[in-house]
Amino acid sequence: MEMPESISDDELVTYIKAPASTLTPEQAKEIGQTHPFVFLGGLHRSGTTLLFRMLREHPEISGFTNNQDANEWLGAEDEGQYLQSVYPPAIFWGGPGKFAFSPDANLKEDSEFLTPENKTKLALEWFPFFDLSKRYLLEKSPPNILWTRFLQEVFPNTWFVIIERHPVAVSLATEKWSPTGLSSLVDHWLVAHEVFEKDRPHLKRVMTVKYETLISQPLPSLTTIYKFLGLDPHPTTFQATSEHNNKYFAQWRALAADPQSSGVIQECIDKYESRANAFGYSLKDLDRL
Repeated sequence: MEMPESISDDELVTYIKAPASTLTPEQAKEIGQTHPFVFLGGLHRSGTTLLFRMLREHPEISGFTNNQDANEWLGAEDEGQYLQSVYPPAIFWGGPGKFAFSPDANLKEDSEFLTPENKTKLALEWFPFFDLSKRYLLEKSPPNILWTRFLQEVFPNTWFVIIERHPVAVSLATEKWSPTGLSSLVDHWLVAHEVFEKDRPHLKRVMTVKYETLISQPLPSLTTIYKFLGLDPHPTTFQATSEHNNKYFAQWRALAADPQSSGVIQECIDKYESRANAFGYSLKDLDRL
């Protein structure tokens, strides 16, 4: 199965309420403090849904399965941010291409939403969507890239997997949701990843994976993640392709060659090249990794 690049605007946000939990608050609190979690994050259009579905196939991992049709890829597909009422979803801070610009979107240990009551409430709202008999509970929301410290405080026995995709591809793919201009979108990518790097030393267990490595070497990439989690390797039924990145790279090069838009591309290169280099990417040499 292959993930399409096109998602309609009205599928970007959905809200799903779980059936009432059969757990008592005391039981939910205990499970939340001890059960192993895997939180998957990365900016919108970075490959979080593809990687989520790959990992969810592992027999020892339980991930949200609100979308029962494996051939449908919804904008808010199985994202935990829309399955709870404890903290706001990213749209509260502007949504794709904008939310990372708000300092308040970087939820940490001192968040106003982090109360003992809310810790239990979040567990009660999420657990009905999980198979609690599985070794790991997997939750995916793109803005987890800014919420790691908050989530670790709620669920201490946590592993984080953050996926990074080329800022050119992410920015061009996000344009239809956030028409703020390419310069702002590239800057947003950089800000989000820079904030994550500042939070990273506070995390007990965390790894990053590049989208480009995942699509070129899916099985080795998954094996590396499973090793990080202490799990045996497991195959995937989902196909990975470089077609989508290539499409956005061709679009970027066409914009650079067009006199009417070349100035925008040059502005991005002049302003952001060195910051992009810090993450192993280049706005000039798109194929350099």
